[in-house]
Amino acid sequence: MFAIVEAAGWPIWLLIISSIVAVALIAERLMFLRNKTVAPPDLLNQVVKELGQHGVTDTMLARLSTHSPLGRIFAAGLKNVKSTPEVMKDSIEEAGRATSHELERFLTTLGTVASISPLLGLFGTVVGMIEIFGSQTAAGNTPAILAHGISVALYNTAFGLIVAVPSMIFYRHFRAKVDTLTIEMEQQAIKLVEIVHGERKD
Repeated sequence: MFAIVEAAGWPIWLLIISSIVAVALIAERLMFLRNKTVAPPDLLNQVVKELGQHGVTDTMLARLSTHSPLGRIFAAGLKNVKSTPEVMKDSIEEAGRATSHELERFLTTLGTVASISPLLGLFGTVVGMIEIFGSQTAAGNTPAILAHGISVALYNTAFGLIVAVPSMIFYRHFRAKVDTLTIEMEQQAIKLVEIVHGERKD
């Protein structure tokens, strides 16, 4: 592996840093953007059951606020449970916007890595070409110099694509996942408002 890095020249280090950032972001988002972590499927039933037994309590709101992103949205709505459905929905929408922003955290960075990796590979290619043409003499190039310049060019191009393709795939996957989770949380929150105000049965 070190031999490949050495053959690719110093531009490869930019791509290595990009790959480390991409892997870290992908691992973090895979752990965070899970259904049971963001929007537990049984949370609504638990909240409705507790509301029927004890009503809205400070303990319940505190627990929901630290439970999950969906729990924070529920807590924001239940703080205004005595207000009109419109006020309750407004508070839920405000919490939902903040939660959606949290779900999208780091995705812009991952998308940036996916976009610039081919450019960094192209930069390495240009550096390799410069080394080849810059080392020309009246007698021509030696095979060793040509081989080094070509290896710098090709290794950087290949590694740029290796970093970019998975990064873009996961970026698109996470964007779709965030959209799905946002819609699911919105539907759950609307159900809660309708149940609390007697417009819907559990």
